[in-house]
Amino acid sequence: MTKIQIPPYKKIAMICQGGGALGAYQAGVYEGLSNAGIQPNWVLGISIGAINAALIAGNAPEKRVQHLHEFWESICRRPSLSAKAAFGTADLLGTGLESIQEMTKHFMTKTFGSYSAMMAILEGQPGFFNPRPFAPGYGKPSDISFYDTTPLIATLEKYVDFDRLNDPSNMRVSLGATNVRTGNFVYFDNRHTKLTPHHILASGSLPPGFPATEIDGEFYWDGGCVSNTPLFYLMTDEIDRADTLVFQVDLWSAKGELPGNIFEVMERQKDIQYSSRTRSITDAVRNIHRMRQMLLATLDRIPESVRKADPWFDHVAKQAFGSHYNVIQMIYQNKTNEGNYKDAEFSAETMQRHWAVGLEDTRKTLSDTSCLNMPAKEENFVTFDIHRKERYTAETPDPEQASVPMYTYESSDSHGGTNHNTGLPLEKTKPRAKQAPARKTAAKKPAAKPTASTPPKPSAKKAIAKG
Repeated sequence: MTKIQIPPYKKIAMICQGGGALGAYQAGVYEGLSNAGIQPNWVLGISIGAINAALIAGNAPEKRVQHLHEFWESICRRPSLSAKAAFGTADLLGTGLESIQEMTKHFMTKTFGSYSAMMAILEGQPGFFNPRPFAPGYGKPSDISFYDTTPLIATLEKYVDFDRLNDPSNMRVSLGATNVRTGNFVYFDNRHTKLTPHHILASGSLPPGFPATEIDGEFYWDGGCVSNTPLFYLMTDEIDRADTLVFQVDLWSAKGELPGNIFEVMERQKDIQYSSRTRSITDAVRNIHRMRQMLLATLDRIPESVRKADPWFDHVAKQAFGSHYNVIQMIYQNKTNEGNYKDAEFSAETMQRHWAVGLEDTRKTLSDTSCLNMPAKEENFVTFDIHRKERYTAETPDPEQASVPMYTYESSDSHGGTNHNTGLPLEKTKPRAKQAPARKTAAKKPAAKPTASTPPKPSAKKAIAKG
């Protein structure tokens, strides 16, 4: 891939969601960025995203892709000879039988995928997690789970240089987790904390499968218990506000088809829960930057002599000043041959498919380099969706999201219809007042034509209340 010259962003960030086996997609995305000569200087991750972030930041640029491959190959189940033979047989189907060939491969992919997920649940994954002999146990939160994640410590120490990981001058690293005692969302940031394998484990300690991780007397669960997307942490960083290019690599798509069976229900529930309302967070941040722009515009309307007389105006201007943010949204799209077990499908074949999709999505994204352009001064904040090839700003937002607030509610009217009400804060819909029965009235005389001394009355308009 040709090296790409990008605008002078001070920060280039890569955000990695949690999603178990789906995390190989993020590794593919990073390889695509690396091939194009794009190296992030800030990685943020949760759960499997925290592991990928550590593998990226904890290695020299020339070793990152190699160690990502070695890590994922080490924790995934080895290629199945029976699967290879089955797919090879399907490939023998000749011309004219493409539809049968496709159906056969679809069935086999789903079958071998479910088998791989079942074996991960029963036996664990090498170098990652093992079943507890007397699960789930009792006592401290670190002793209560169905699996033991201590094998991951040795794996991380093998593939991550922790001296390099803890040097923010090479790359800033931020890992999200949940404090079990307080319920608060916390970040382990190498600017403020010396990161160890336990900090990475803490970010991926998803209960009840994995135990809480104890650090300095506190217990931590997976950051996805609160939010699976570290986007807001990046966008609200006030310490070092600067022009930022963001590659937001999500593993769960909030939009999807209506489920038709219990397995699809379980899959859809995961998609919604772990997508963490990514677009709503983006919209909220966009509104923050829009208000900053309006505040700056308001200050410009105040006479310069007044502003110079009071230093408070300079303080407000510094707080309102907004940097440019360009968010490239790369969201893994569900495949029909996957199921509710997709985040536990640690087979080599599935890992390679996820990786290849991430690599291809990156290639498609970077084929149009205009998406990397610095936002215009009046835009300040833009997003780009690779699957729709559209760029959205505060002034021209995503049409699918512009009319969708962070919360919606429904209520039935007196005629059995449904009102779709939106807004924040929520307000209850007032019931429709009963109309009085129509009364017979005498025919009115035609109104007198207006004269110069009696000007015409304006006609009354019927007010229409939005439901």
